[in-house]
Amino acid sequence: MIPISKSLVWFRRDLRAFDHAALHHALRASGAVYCVFVFDTEILASLPRDDRRVRFIHASLVELGAELRRLGGGLIVRHGPAREIVPALAAELGAQAVYANADYEPGAIERDAAVAEALTADGRQLLGFKDQVVFEKSEVLTQAGKVYGVFTPYKNAWLKRLAAEPEAVAPWLIEPHAASFAPAPPGSSMPSLADLGFDDGPLPAPAGMAGATELFEGFLPRLADYGTARDFPAQSGTSQLSIHLRFGTTSVRHLVRTLQQMMAMGAGGTGAPVWLSELVWRDFYAMILSHHPHLAERSFKPAFDAVEWEAGPQADALFAAWCEGRTGYPLVDAAMAQLNETGFMHNRLRMVTASFLVKDLGIDWRWGERYFALKLNDYDMASNVGGWQWAASTGCDAQPWFRIFNPVRQSEKFDARGEFIRRYLPQLGKLDARDVHAPWLVPADELAACGVVLGKGYPERVVKHDEAREKTLARFAVVKAGASPDD
Repeated sequence: MIPISKSLVWFRRDLRAFDHAALHHALRASGAVYCVFVFDTEILASLPRDDRRVRFIHASLVELGAELRRLGGGLIVRHGPAREIVPALAAELGAQAVYANADYEPGAIERDAAVAEALTADGRQLLGFKDQVVFEKSEVLTQAGKVYGVFTPYKNAWLKRLAAEPEAVAPWLIEPHAASFAPAPPGSSMPSLADLGFDDGPLPAPAGMAGATELFEGFLPRLADYGTARDFPAQSGTSQLSIHLRFGTTSVRHLVRTLQQMMAMGAGGTGAPVWLSELVWRDFYAMILSHHPHLAERSFKPAFDAVEWEAGPQADALFAAWCEGRTGYPLVDAAMAQLNETGFMHNRLRMVTASFLVKDLGIDWRWGERYFALKLNDYDMASNVGGWQWAASTGCDAQPWFRIFNPVRQSEKFDARGEFIRRYLPQLGKLDARDVHAPWLVPADELAACGVVLGKGYPERVVKHDEAREKTLARFAVVKAGASPDD
């Protein structure tokens, strides 16, 4: 082990100054701790100028820098390729080690390996720590020592391990060790969004640690109803914390500890364990991706790579209609409008829109996954790929291929009064709750009385669900011959 007098903490998707594993260990192990965030041009190059996530990160870094200064340190912010900047900065500062929290995405793993190699060649080291999940990689395995492929037994084993190891969610304290902070050197000021090549604009959510705290405290009084309210997109039934978990402006350990304390006191009702399950899903998908890094490109179940998806100009046109919310199915179109306008999509609607793309339009799930990667404020590769493969029936613990969401029934069940639809499709605002889910069933004169003309103000259906369903059953039969279809 190289003796450490100076160290550099590399912030990535952990933009907070509390309960932070890498920062805690750096402060305890070295006499002078510097902090850096790199706006990595290898990531930013593919993003549009108006990317909401960059604005969220920028605002969160402003708060993080202020908090680090309060603690006696500071934040160095650089713009360029991280794999070059981090080793160069460590040398410039004389830091013997770079501390960072682990990232499980294949591209991040490759980048970190390159940084580690450069540091080692210069007589320095990269030290990694678990932070964005409670249990990582191979910490939760079957009794036979194998990787789980089904969520429920994984969750049961996860909960059992947490009960046996409550220290897994103990906080990594910062303030008691703040004397080791080193102030940022001159020239470390925050670049503007314009300097980075991005536009200013409204934030997609309250940013930073304060924003995460505000949302979490606002969610706790609603937690008891989460188990049912979370399915209805017109309601404020979810925590809205996914973007904060994605960029680490809150700590998953803090969230789990809070839930444990509430449940121990009999608080949180039936919603608390359901929300805890959602946090376990994050660990599950991160674990799956760490063991199967090919999942962004290939099916978890290899047999499903034999499925032949639609291709050619017609498929391109259908995909464009889906992306732009022009399918003629109001719930699908409203959901895509929400995504395009805000960068957020309710989880129930993620399932509905994904199922529609794959099983109504017959389009490769990877097209949809890449579109969500471009648009979602909370995009996380592990969870997004896992969710898309679930909807496409190609992944671990996925929906059976013969179970196909009916978009009209989903609409009638989860947006019965059409409130969500009317919020994002104002052209359908005058249709009543009976007609708003399937306007093609409404006589033309009644539609016209409500200001709706199909094919003009609102599109005709691009496909008929019953016909599309039969095509999907035939498409998937190539790998599942003999199974019984069940709508």
